Amino acid sequence: MDAFTAGLLQRIRTTESDLTRARETGDDFLAEVEQAELDDLHRLAAEHGVQIGARVCG
Repeated sequence: MDAFTAGLLQRIRTTESDLTRARETGDDFLAEVEQAELDDLHRLAAEHGVQIGARVCG
């Protein structure tokens, strides 16, 4: 795995965790921000054919 893929996957995991925490604490604004970031990261992964979990983006 190259550095780009590893970094992207780490950012996705971190953002997913941050999103969960925002939802659990009821911070709707932060949850929206984190969801937008996650959507962008998934789009980036799809554009570069990076597999996320059991699925392939792209």
